[in-house]
Amino acid sequence: MSLNSIFQFLVPKDKKFFPLFEEASSNLIELASNLHEAVNLPLKEREVLFIKIDELEQKGEDITRQTNLELSRNFITPFDREDIHSLITSIDYVADYLHGAASRMRLYQVDKITKSIRKMTEINLEACQNIDVAVKELKNLSNMKTITNACAKINKLENKSDMVYNKAVFEIFENETDAKNIIKYKEVLSVLESATDKCKSVASVLESITVKHS
Repeated sequence: MSLNSIFQFLVPKDKKFFPLFEEASSNLIELASNLHEAVNLPLKEREVLFIKIDELEQKGEDITRQTNLELSRNFITPFDREDIHSLITSIDYVADYLHGAASRMRLYQVDKITKSIRKMTEINLEACQNIDVAVKELKNLSNMKTITNACAKINKLENKSDMVYNKAVFEIFENETDAKNIIKYKEVLSVLESATDKCKSVASVLESITVKHS
């Protein structure tokens, strides 16, 4: 048995951090699901979902705050303190950008939702689902393949998001003549693309944790 394995055996089973991680990733899925649902509805029917997204983003911030509070209170943690902080913060960043996309659609009164926007919310939802899969495997780190597979899928989704974004921006400048619409759509697409980038950042933290405990 390696020294690291012995240390992990001696560390008490965590009853605070893992539930918070899982709550954060579940909240992320709900937020991404509401956003994807919203872009498939007419403008007048989206407001209820946008309000829900506001609430979920606030809930995510509360979970992040609680995690950092527990980090300051506990001397023994299930893995590196820096990784705990990085993981919960990176998850919160995803929520921030998804909320940002919803806020811009709402603020700019984006009526017509393009196929590219729908596709990017779908990609983000799938990426968040894979974050949740990986986070739930952190409890014992015995099934690292599940975590690494989920992270690999997130990386592929981020590449896919880049391609959808680049094509969408090209089409906007090629076909749209209204300057206001160009600004609106490019802004929404940019924030959605950044959200997928932040999902990749979560995957990087998760991969770092698995490497340290392999």
